[in-house]
Amino acid sequence: MSASLPPLQKNATADLAAFASALTYEQIPAAVIARVRLSLLDGIGVCLHGATLPWTRHVQDMVRAHGAAPVTTIFATRHKASWSQAALANATAGHAFEMDDIHTESVVHPNSLTTPIAIGYAEGHPTVSGRDLLTAIVAGCEVGTRIGNAATTKLFLNGFHPQGTSGAFVAAATAGRLLDLDARAMQNALGIGGSMAAGLMAAQEGAMVKRLHAGRAAEGGVYAAELAKRGFTGISDVVEAGYGGFLSSYSRTPNVARLTEGLGTVWETERVGFKLYPNVTSIHTSLDALRHIMRSHGLDARDIRTVDVGCGHMTYVHTAWTYRDAGVTAAQMNMFYGLAAMATGGDVTVADYTPARMQDPALLDFISRISIHEDAELEAMGHRFRHACRMKVTTQDGRSFEHEILYRRGSADSDVGKEEVRRKFAGNVRGLLSDADRDRVVELIEVLDTPPHVRELCDILANRVRTTSD
Repeated sequence: MSASLPPLQKNATADLAAFASALTYEQIPAAVIARVRLSLLDGIGVCLHGATLPWTRHVQDMVRAHGAAPVTTIFATRHKASWSQAALANATAGHAFEMDDIHTESVVHPNSLTTPIAIGYAEGHPTVSGRDLLTAIVAGCEVGTRIGNAATTKLFLNGFHPQGTSGAFVAAATAGRLLDLDARAMQNALGIGGSMAAGLMAAQEGAMVKRLHAGRAAEGGVYAAELAKRGFTGISDVVEAGYGGFLSSYSRTPNVARLTEGLGTVWETERVGFKLYPNVTSIHTSLDALRHIMRSHGLDARDIRTVDVGCGHMTYVHTAWTYRDAGVTAAQMNMFYGLAAMATGGDVTVADYTPARMQDPALLDFISRISIHEDAELEAMGHRFRHACRMKVTTQDGRSFEHEILYRRGSADSDVGKEEVRRKFAGNVRGLLSDADRDRVVELIEVLDTPPHVRELCDILANRVRTTSD
């Protein structure tokens, strides 16, 4: 009986597949291409930084032990693997330190998926063009974010990690477009990739496996596209199936209109934003609000009696759980920790997620001064205000200061511009690329749509990135 349930939206998978397979560079507006260039640059930076971290090294070592065909470089190493296995390691690296980009509505981080897949394919296929890469990235972003939009935050609140679930469609469509799949094969790629989607949000409270969700989605997307090219079939209505489909299973109460609304005229890719703190995006407005209050009124941690934060429901569920020291992941995903780091350090950087800092008595003591609650008005404002916060700081001498931030800095609604993303990139590759190669990567991405710059970019990333053993 259950198998006869009607689809949530007729032909949604087929329509998205047809769009992705037929998309050309010439159809993409210049503003969208400009956004994708920044996402690619940011993606390279976060992948290279993440490739040096200990949890990523576990995945790299496993991939090397499997001895796959040496086609594509495992970032920040001197080793190569197959396209799919390099994608597994490199996408894990991209999500390894909570610095990948973010599409607010879908809760997907596209560039930790698209960058490893696109760069990996280009390295193994010398004839691929920069236009091919940029087009594939847009195809992946459009398909995956739209499916994430339709799933709504219900998917997250049901306990699933969007990066490993909705992200599977980003990966499959990106890989499928690079393989030049026709509409039917692309539909199969989505049907295969969506069936392999996975990722549980309990990982946020302290587990390396959260980083692997991106790696598995990227690996699965490559597998899905390669299998579809060979004639392997997937669930033809994987997105919209009434029983056992992606939306009916993961979300249960989706907003199906978001799947194809404005497809080809409204570009979700343009709404991808960038992270300016190395932690969960949902707490960035709170960090900025506290920094603003402290700097505006000359406060330090000793002056503050209490910090009270109002936020939406998802941010509350996502970040306001009782903090416990369970490693870097837990610290990065927790608002109490982030605010205490800001209060006691004046900023939040990579240095706040070291063992010594995570055991800092002053930081841990400050957590008891913080309270967080759900703000019904912010929640009622909708998904574009998902990261909004209202803050009140009370000082030891009885003064109080309030500050509200509706849009996260770095989001599409509060854009920081090209130079800020380049500054972040430079910080992420410091010690990994020479200054000359760092600047050349920036230059190459700006002219990537004209030959032969893809080969030079791949050469820098494959052969001139320093490793910890250099």
